[in-house]
Amino acid sequence: MKSKNDNFFEKASTKITTWTGSPVAFCVAFCIVIVWILSGPVFNYSDTWQLVINTGTTIITFLMVFLIQKSQNKDSKAIQLKLNELIAASRHASNRMVDIEDLSESELDVLHKYYQKLSDIAEEDRDIHTSHSIDAAVHLQNIKQAKISRKKSDTTGDM
Repeated sequence: MKSKNDNFFEKASTKITTWTGSPVAFCVAFCIVIVWILSGPVFNYSDTWQLVINTGTTIITFLMVFLIQKSQNKDSKAIQLKLNELIAASRHASNRMVDIEDLSESELDVLHKYYQKLSDIAEEDRDIHTSHSIDAAVHLQNIKQAKISRKKSDTTGDM
């Protein structure tokens, strides 16, 4: 169960990232920069005058990185869940693809090579309606598993 602080942070970060991505926020930031530029002659373009904008933008950027990352993590998780639902709902899709984002980089590379090979084979076809799908790969895997099972039952039946 989420604590009130987690819920508050989530709501606040969502509102802040939504607002900072708006035209109003851009106009506010633009106006701040214009006021800072126009105030330059008043402060004789001093080091303090430069430090004000540098410090302000650094602090805001530092904090925004965390808010944006929180928002991106939530969006990414939602997209992954939507894709998982589509995979699970499609009878032609391989359920092995659900939650592949949890695989290691090397495991993802193996899958990438597999799909690259499927793409290469598909590109060699003259008919663009010919498809090489995961279903075909699953069918071949099932045939292989059936052969292995028959061999095992043949060897255990001899004992």
